[in-house]
Amino acid sequence: MFDTVRKHQRILQFVLMLLIVPSFAFFGISSYSSFLDKETDLVKINGKPITAQEVDMAAKRQAERVGGNAQIAQSLQFRQAILNELLQQRILGFAVGDLRLQVGKEALVISLQNIPQIRALYKQDGSFDDARFKQLLASNGLNEEQFYASQAFDLKIGQLVNSVARTEIGSPKLSEIISTLYETERQVQAMSFDAKDYLSKVNPSQEELQAFYTANAKLFESPEYVDVEYIVLKADPKEDAKVFSEKADQFANMTYDQSDSLKPTADKLKLNVQTQKGVTRSGASGVAKDHPLANPKVVQSLFGDEAVKNKRNTEAVQTSPGVFVSARVVTFHPAQTLPYKDVAAEVKRQVSQRLAEKLAINAAADRYAALEKDPKSASGFASPVWVSRNKPANLVGSALDQIMSISPDKFPALVSVNNPGVGTTLYRVDQLRQPTGVDAKVHKAQAQQIQALAAQSEFAGFMAYWREVAGVKVINPLKPVSSGSGG
Repeated sequence: MFDTVRKHQRILQFVLMLLIVPSFAFFGISSYSSFLDKETDLVKINGKPITAQEVDMAAKRQAERVGGNAQIAQSLQFRQAILNELLQQRILGFAVGDLRLQVGKEALVISLQNIPQIRALYKQDGSFDDARFKQLLASNGLNEEQFYASQAFDLKIGQLVNSVARTEIGSPKLSEIISTLYETERQVQAMSFDAKDYLSKVNPSQEELQAFYTANAKLFESPEYVDVEYIVLKADPKEDAKVFSEKADQFANMTYDQSDSLKPTADKLKLNVQTQKGVTRSGASGVAKDHPLANPKVVQSLFGDEAVKNKRNTEAVQTSPGVFVSARVVTFHPAQTLPYKDVAAEVKRQVSQRLAEKLAINAAADRYAALEKDPKSASGFASPVWVSRNKPANLVGSALDQIMSISPDKFPALVSVNNPGVGTTLYRVDQLRQPTGVDAKVHKAQAQQIQALAAQSEFAGFMAYWREVAGVKVINPLKPVSSGSGG
């Protein structure tokens, strides 16, 4: 469990922030209450729709806010994330209204003072520039009543989400029990049956080799690759940032609108059309890490249907700050099965490895059966080591799980773990102990992780409940933006 939390900690933090932080800070809150009835409905919450046009407008605003271009805002993945965000906000909005939550004046004032644009309106003598405040609101199409209402609404959502996220399900007693389980040590001995030790005992026949080659032709394919041309737009340090921003937009728009060639964009922006042969799905070989064709997103686009089948330019990708790239496929070379004579050595290596692995597995099974008849025997096992979930030594995955799940009543116990491509390892477990020292920092960290998991679980249940109460109905799936659409 803790391994999962450690691996996905950043993701969990992001999810919580997505829930807690209002989607459209300061001036982007009109979507909470405005509904467009003429567009295709995607989802309905309490009978009120989220439309395709709303999603497109919100995606455009969000892309602009993070410095993206029009093509990013039009991508299905980005728009789907925006739809999910809108849906989540609407469900929370429904819950806020249904619960009749209120925000005190003092909390609202503190919240407003934390907004940089508002703080900037205070004069040196401490007075507030009310005239500039009204101008700022008017320039964004808001009046004071709308603005205060939107801020109060955001505070209610924050109050609701934080109250659920802080729900204390994970008790100190539960945390202590789990920490103790993670500290518990078991004495383990290992006996390995590795395929490499049995290679000298195998000698595959020519018929076996040929049969394996025929049945596994895909293992001996040369990968598909493309010959491409590409253009790169780089910012000039001496150039004004606004000028470059306009060039970047022009670069993105032209490569998209005139997608059958890079030349118009290159001519307009005075760029060189460069070429590269033999680009695989892993990128161009022998190039630097910052090379345009070493960028995963650029390479992925080159192998999409639009690039391979329709020979269209890829979308403009920002590979690093101030660097934009667009490429196109000149020639596509499909994967091909290599002749047997060219891969004979590799065929023999793979067949031999498989045969040796079978011998190793069979030997392990025989030894396991013998040890079951004499469980106290430790003959052939390596020196014993003490392991725990906190200190697993070299144990990972199912080996650790199986060893730590054995009841002490069954000691001495045997565990057999297959390692695909390697062989089998037998483990003998015969003792259990608790460590003498307790690491308070580890206990505290585990308690926090348990609390975080409890909060996540509580919030997921909370959202599922309000989704049902709000009568969420999916009306139509979000569709890709058509090539002729302006977004």
